[in-house]
Amino acid sequence: MNASPTTTTAATRGATRLSTAQGAWLVAEREMSTRLRSKAFLISTAVLVLVVLAGIIWMGIASQSSSATPVAAVGGAASALPDGDAFDITEVGTREEAEKLVRDGKADAAILEDGSSPTGILVLADEEIPDALVSALSVAPAVTLLTPDAPDFGMRYLLGMIFGLVFMMAAISFGAPITTSVVEEKQTRIIEILLSAISARALLAGKVIGNTLLAIGQILVLIAVASIGLIVSGQTEMLQGFGAPLIWFAVFFLFGFVLLAAMFAAAGSLVSRQEDAGATLTPVMYLTMIPYFLVIFLGSNATVMTVLSYVPFSAPVAMPIRLFFGEAQWWEPVLALAVMVVACGLVIQLGAKIYENSLLRMGARVKLTEALRG
Repeated sequence: MNASPTTTTAATRGATRLSTAQGAWLVAEREMSTRLRSKAFLISTAVLVLVVLAGIIWMGIASQSSSATPVAAVGGAASALPDGDAFDITEVGTREEAEKLVRDGKADAAILEDGSSPTGILVLADEEIPDALVSALSVAPAVTLLTPDAPDFGMRYLLGMIFGLVFMMAAISFGAPITTSVVEEKQTRIIEILLSAISARALLAGKVIGNTLLAIGQILVLIAVASIGLIVSGQTEMLQGFGAPLIWFAVFFLFGFVLLAAMFAAAGSLVSRQEDAGATLTPVMYLTMIPYFLVIFLGSNATVMTVLSYVPFSAPVAMPIRLFFGEAQWWEPVLALAVMVVACGLVIQLGAKIYENSLLRMGARVKLTEALRG
């Protein structure tokens, strides 16, 4: 007895349908090959590498350039200045020589012995009073710092800029195309063909895996470039301090991006037109950008930074900064990572449910409550 046409078609579909692992990897390969062939992706990666190299070169030049104030000293007047690297002293024999150095701009000021002055020193300047020099020669009370090793605000701000910008830009540049891809597949009805060969979860997993591998690859390239640049420019001490924070940043970035990628995919599945994607994409963009601004503006607040280092969306930025300044115990990044892994699993499950329940709904935007109900 011959099988009916319906039975034959069903059997053929069942035979050609890929497993979840096969389908996910096939989609991941397609995502990676598409991005790697994109000129925009290659150009943006090259620009990031150049920016990192430029920043390292600038730090090397800034660290080698002297910030000492040039001062001309007549006779034994130089002994009145405190020891240290604050002043670059040029000793001359006469007042006329000192005045010439000041007028020619080779010295910011000159000092010479003067018995009529209360301090025994006379300061010569051209147009402005040299406040730093006057302060050094003035009598000041003794000061004892209770926290002598307090982190430098400028360095904290710089690290917030570096880690925050890298995380935010990488998350947006690799996450937003996931949303665009999902909407495009729905708009062109290709999604119906894809779902006949693989499951919705395999499709979601492939998009997340492919873009995550690309994002991590770009981060590792930037870390390698930064490390090589620091070694070549002789900034090995800074590299030693950056070692552990950079490793933890890469680990936190991996799970943080997976979490955000699932949300980007879910946001795209709720709409059927590119014009409507902005409304669903905006909340995810806020979750990506807010941690950067919090670390920048509240980075000096120890309590806020401690809280941010345990929040999954901000931990990739806040925890490496705390590690760099020695503010986190050895167990804190481990605990924060555990929190992130749990949050990542929950968000992936939630995003997968929204994704599955919204893919085949065309037309008007799917409400979040309807997508959750199925």
